[in-house]
Amino acid sequence: MKISGNPSRHLARTLTCLVVTGLMMTSYVRAAGPVFHVSRDGRDAWSGNRATPNGAKTDGPFATIGRALTATREWRKSQAGASSIAPTISVGPGVYVQAEPLVLNPEDSGLTVVGASRGRPTISGGRQLVGWKPTQHDGKQLWAAAVPQVGAGQWYFRELWVNGQRAVRARYPNRGYLRVAGLPDPAPEWTKGQARFQFAPGDLKPWSTLNQGEVVVMNRWADSRLPMSHIDEQQHVISFAKRSVFALEKDDLYYVEGVFEALDEPGEWYLDRQAGTVYYFPRPGESLGDLEAYAPALSQVLRLEGRPDEETFVERVVFRGIEFSHTEWCFPDGFASSKDRPEIFPRPEPEIGGFGQAEIGVPGAVWGRGVRNSAFENCSFHNLGNYGLELTAGCQSNRITGCEFSEVGAGGIKLGETVVRNVASEQNQGTEVRECRIHDGGQMFHSAIGVWIGQSPNNSLVHNEIHDFYYTGISIGWTWGYGPASASNNLVAFNHVHHIGVKSNGDGPILSDMGGIYTLGKQPGTRVLNNLWHDIAGLRYGGWGIYFDEGSSGIVALSNVVYGTTHGGFHQHYGETNLVGNNIFAFGRDQQLQRTRVEPHVSFSFQTNIVYFDSGNLLAGDWAKDQYEMDRNVYFDTRTAGNPEAMRFANATLKEWRARGHDLNSAVADPLFTGPQSRDFSLRPDSPALKMGFQPINLRSVGTGKTD
Repeated sequence: MKISGNPSRHLARTLTCLVVTGLMMTSYVRAAGPVFHVSRDGRDAWSGNRATPNGAKTDGPFATIGRALTATREWRKSQAGASSIAPTISVGPGVYVQAEPLVLNPEDSGLTVVGASRGRPTISGGRQLVGWKPTQHDGKQLWAAAVPQVGAGQWYFRELWVNGQRAVRARYPNRGYLRVAGLPDPAPEWTKGQARFQFAPGDLKPWSTLNQGEVVVMNRWADSRLPMSHIDEQQHVISFAKRSVFALEKDDLYYVEGVFEALDEPGEWYLDRQAGTVYYFPRPGESLGDLEAYAPALSQVLRLEGRPDEETFVERVVFRGIEFSHTEWCFPDGFASSKDRPEIFPRPEPEIGGFGQAEIGVPGAVWGRGVRNSAFENCSFHNLGNYGLELTAGCQSNRITGCEFSEVGAGGIKLGETVVRNVASEQNQGTEVRECRIHDGGQMFHSAIGVWIGQSPNNSLVHNEIHDFYYTGISIGWTWGYGPASASNNLVAFNHVHHIGVKSNGDGPILSDMGGIYTLGKQPGTRVLNNLWHDIAGLRYGGWGIYFDEGSSGIVALSNVVYGTTHGGFHQHYGETNLVGNNIFAFGRDQQLQRTRVEPHVSFSFQTNIVYFDSGNLLAGDWAKDQYEMDRNVYFDTRTAGNPEAMRFANATLKEWRARGHDLNSAVADPLFTGPQSRDFSLRPDSPALKMGFQPINLRSVGTGKTD
């Protein structure tokens, strides 16, 4: 894509489209129907017509949401032909434990489920653990509770929430990571994993509860959860019941969890599968009298089941002010609920302990298929063991606004599928994610994504904040290379994405090959506008801000600010017709910009950008063949005070670089930021970048505008 004139014109046209998109937001207007009330002090034998019990305690709200849902269906049947009148379920504060997921079908279209004004209710997929007693075990002062279903082999869980906080499954080491010392069985290729590795002397021991625990090992961009089977102390080799996703490498990071011997710190817990007993090491200040502990028993708490192959949909459903909590999904030989639906849960190969990318097979605690013109408003997806919300085939024109996704075992939101669908009714498209906070993810599945968009077009991610994930913040596309793809015309604008790869508490990086935003395949019309990306770190390589991976094409990235990356603000592996303009890339640690694959066509156009750095190189990768366009940029290396003679462009001097046709009108000069060391990238009036046509970037409206 060759730009004629100032790229700010392209920005103006794109922002106009953004405004029009906002004006076209769907409004759901319906005639008011009956309200059915649910309360913790209700009874399912009552009518549900009252928010509180009457004085005689003969009528009042329902006790369960499932009973209220049944009541809405009964009411609809009594209202022949009155489809424009929609019922509402109003849920009072408290925790509502589900014995099975709530399921909404096309007959439930038009339903509103709202949290009562008194407080936000929680729909829980867990079970409350009771009967805790103090106990002493191997000198440890613990609390213990019997869980007969576990001892009977009917239930197993890997997560526990105590007094609203995620407890730590007994972990070794308590902080930090161990490193793979070597590989006794090298894999024939990197895509083939291994079922054992060597550990450093003293790192691991043949614990008595070894077979109840797992090693979680990080390699490249994936993590593997490997059940331990044997430790050879003499050879320093540990063996597993599963293989890793990819071939492991020396110094890969790993840790152990789920062995009793690691239960040695307040806030940790351990589940004895054989005895059916859970142990908890109480935190300071906790007491048995007020202990409230939940363990996950369902993979999902809510399913919206349309039938897009029959063109029958769940439509105009709204969830407002509801919290979804206490779910978990894991591989079939670990956690497996009788309520699971295997046909909608992609499984990895049984002998492999993970997924190849993005924890793609981990489902959403709230899951939809064939859902249209529906909304989740001001909801909370909190203390979950999987993804928060997943909308799959046939989901179109839905809204997710003002929601918070926090403390999730995997990622926040999944939109679309991994397959390209050619039937219009079965395609996923047109979801709006606006003013949401998505943070503190990857708690169990470390390579999960804040927002994942697969083969799905016409979505908009606007004014969100995404942070504290071990892997990528936003991922769009699922086609490697130039084959058929449908993730086109997606809008990513005014988002604040930070602490990706490295968490704000200092943990990480533990994975590689990630980005603040990561793209794949042909994506004509996809726009990345006016976002703030920072504090992005990869372990061995690949902590990039904007990352156009294999075949990324037709993407426009304008007026973004990227800083504080380990491996560069921008990287294009390979692709074509991409425009990168009017951006600020600052303070990359190892390099600022990277191009990896040489191709016969123009890879991208890089114009009217500012690149400002104080460490590393300007360019990395392969810049041969000159199949890219670079001009009207401002480059500044603080170490050389902007000396053009000292700047190197892939080992070329500026004069040599220009002789190859690049940056003929660019400058090596101080852009005159107001306060770069304090990350104030506003420009002084005499900035040379402004003279080149750079348009100031306003960050005041980036993110949700909400604070903790």
